[in-house]
Parts: sequence; structure tokens; C-alpha cells
Amino acid sequence: MGFPLLSLITWLPMAGVVILLTIRGDEKTVATNARWTALWTSLIVMAISLVIWVRFDRADAGFQFVESVAWLPQYKIGYKMGVDGISVLFVLLSTVLTPLCILASWESIQTKVREFMISFLILETMMVGMFCALDFVVFYMFFEAVLIPMYLIIGIWGGPRRVYAAVKFFLFTLTGSVLMLLALLAMWVQAGTTDIPTLMHTTFPVGTQKWLFLAFFASFAVKVPMWPMHTWLPDAHVEAPTAGSVILAGVLLKMGAYGFARFSIPMLPDASAYFAPFIFTLSVVAVIYTSLVALAQEDMKKLIAYSSVAHMGVVTIGLFTFNEQGIQGGLFMMLSHGVVSAALFLIVGVIYDRIHTREIARYGGLADRMPCYAFAFMLFAMASVGLPGTAGFVGEFLVIVGAFQVNFWLALLGGAGMILGAAYTLYLYRRVVFGRITRDDLRGILDLSAREWAVFAPLIVLTMWMGIYPSSFTGFWDASVAAMVKQHTAALAETVKLAGVLH
Repeated sequence: MGFPLLSLITWLPMAGVVILLTIRGDEKTVATNARWTALWTSLIVMAISLVIWVRFDRADAGFQFVESVAWLPQYKIGYKMGVDGISVLFVLLSTVLTPLCILASWESIQTKVREFMISFLILETMMVGMFCALDFVVFYMFFEAVLIPMYLIIGIWGGPRRVYAAVKFFLFTLTGSVLMLLALLAMWVQAGTTDIPTLMHTTFPVGTQKWLFLAFFASFAVKVPMWPMHTWLPDAHVEAPTAGSVILAGVLLKMGAYGFARFSIPMLPDASAYFAPFIFTLSVVAVIYTSLVALAQEDMKKLIAYSSVAHMGVVTIGLFTFNEQGIQGGLFMMLSHGVVSAALFLIVGVIYDRIHTREIARYGGLADRMPCYAFAFMLFAMASVGLPGTAGFVGEFLVIVGAFQVNFWLALLGGAGMILGAAYTLYLYRRVVFGRITRDDLRGILDLSAREWAVFAPLIVLTMWMGIYPSSFTGFWDASVAAMVKQHTAALAETVKLAGVLH
């Protein structure tokens, strides 16, 4: 074990929390120092994560930067960290979005600023720790602990119905996770360890796999969220502050899909294949139904929230095709959606900070007063639609290719999301940006400030980079995905062979 880089980026935000707790002075001084402390802490964490990104060996399908410390050795439970090609980019996504959220909240959060920054730094620790954990118990602790700071962010700094939204978010996600804990215990009893790499190569009986899969599904499907367990998401997004929506859409929704890719598919191959048609059905319904619901929305945040459910439906289609194109497409969509949806919520936050309403009908003609804003909005809207040359296209294309190998109708219905996505996204853009200004308060609205440009510039670069040079991202998980597909195919073949022998 070399220098513990993963533990450093996981726990460094907590050092920032300790510093924030020691700040003294009047309210204005505390708020200013809290903002700068949180920003610099998150920037240092991001810089260290970039070192991991640079030093990562793309040809290695295994886990890298592994750290292991005995924690409960009598139960074979340890503190173990590591990243492979699948998790390393989601660690980077978490560390990039956190400082952007802090910067986006610079002026919009004026009450309990120190507590807000503490919540965000704790949230960063939990997100990074979850993607790095290589012990199931450690993963579960981080996975669940994410709920606490997000619950506080929505419940304290959210909108008028913030308490209702926060409680609904907490109860939905916690209920499913209790079943995952039972599945974890069952796997530990059978395998005698909670080490994730060991469990990935442990063969569980087919009957047991089905029960374990359903327990995992209860937890991960709520987090994705899959239809019909998505109802907490629009409420959470509408009531959350802008930065809360950014992290919720950018990272927290990816936790469920990451769980499917990390646990359900490699550890429970027979059950995954058995339940794949069920997953496809729910995913197709999500893509079509929530896209139609998005078309009927009058609140900008609700529209983007429903679009997230539709996009994540495409992700789950890709993951459960069990072929390289589909899984690669699902992972790429997770990453691109993390960037693009985060940017769209920030776009909404810009005009909300100025006019204090998210009603689509309240706007119109912003291109005249805010040309830079209109350009940034257009770029992210086109990426959300899946325009070639932007981040959104590559993932959707690969998922459709992978789905076509499974079933023509699956590919067709999954691809319908691109058409419906274009409808609701262009509807939103046309009503907000085009037309004539008819309201007096919009005549004096200001374009993007230097701080807002600093928030959007990295997201614009990433959106174009992922669309123009996708192999610089897919190259990270090529080896891991190939190994996953090979292992899954071999496990299914072994089950068929065993069934033949028994008969």
C-alpha cells in the first residue's frame, strides 16, 4: 500500500469542517471566512483527485490505489479503499461539482452560511468515500450517510415545502436501504467476508441470487430513481436550493446505477439476467411516461427533474444489456448526465437568483438582455437532447446500439426518449429565451457575472470535450467493462452447464 491518496481525498473535507467550526467573529465575518475555507478545501480535494486521474492505469481492469486496514478482523470486515475504471471518474465528478456548488451558492445562501458549507463538505466526504469503498460495510455506511447532509440542505435552505420534501426524500431512500442491509448480512453469512472484490468472484446459488437481487433493487431503484419509485425526486428538486439540486442530479442519482453496476450485475449474474426484462419494462415506461410528464410542467426545476428520470431510464437499459456497448453507454450517460443536468439546474438558479421565480410563463425574451446566458443555456440544452458533438450523444448512441443487440423494440422505445427529450427541452428553451420581453422586471436583468462564468466554464469545457473526444473517458472503463461482460457471460454459461448435468 502506497501513499493513501483515496483516504486523503475522502477525509480532507472533514479537516475543512474542523476549521469551519473554529471560525469566530460577527455573522458577516464568519460567513465570508466559511465560504473561502469551504472553497479552498474543495479545490485542494479536486486537485488531488486530478492526480489520481492522471496516474490511473487504463489498461488495468482491477482496483488501483488500494488501501486496506483491519477494522473488525474477527468478522473479516476491514477499511478498504480502491478505484477501478468504473469508479474513478465518478470520484472526479464528485470533486469537480463540489467547488462549483460552493461558488454557485456564494450569494444565494445568506443564512447559516457556515452550517451550509459544513453540510457540503461532509456530503463530499460521503460521496467520495462511497465510490472508493471496497468493503461492503464501509460502502453501506457512506451510502447511507449521504442522506444526512442532503436532508439538512433541503430541509433548512430549501423552499416553502422544504420539510415535506426532505422527509419524503429521507424515508423513500432509507426504506429501500434497510433491505440492502439484510442482503449484505446474508452475503456475509454465506461468503464469510464483506470484501467487495472477493464477493464479485463468489458464486451464490441461483435461488439465493434472486432474493438478494430484489433486496438490492429496492435500494438502488429508489436512488436512480426508477419508475414508479421516482415520486420523491421532483419534490426534492423543487424545494432544494440550487446547489442541492446540482449534487442531487449530478452525483446522488448515479449512486443507484453505480450500485447496479458494482454489485447486482457482477455478483448476481443469474438473477440479473432473470430480472433484465423486468428492468427493461420499468426503464421504457420511465423514458416515455416521465418525458410526457415533463412536457406538461410549468416549473423549470420540475421539468428538468422529470427529464432526469427519463435519462436514468436509458442508463438502466444500457447496464442490463450485458454487452460492452450497452454498459459503456450506460456509464457514459451517467457521467454526461452528471455534468449536463448539474449545469441545467445551475442555469435555472441564475435567473431564480435575479427574479425569484421558476415559472416558465414568467420569462421570455432573455436572449435580448442575457446573450451569454442564452448561449450557455443553448449548449446545455442541446447536450441534454443528445446533439452530436456534445456529451449527451455518445452515451445514448451506445445504449441504443447495445439495446439493439438484445431486442429491436427495446432499442426503438428507449431511443424514443431522444425525440421526446428534444420536445420538452426545446419547449423550455423557446419559452424562456426567445420571444419579446413583456415584463418590466426582465428589462433590467443582468447577464452572467464573472463568478457565474467561473461556474459554467468548466462545465462547458467538459460538455464539449466528452462529445468531441469521448475515448478519453471511455478509455478508463474499457478494461473493467470487458472484464465484467466476460465474467457475466462465463457465470451464465456455468449455470447452464450445471443445469444440464443435473438433468
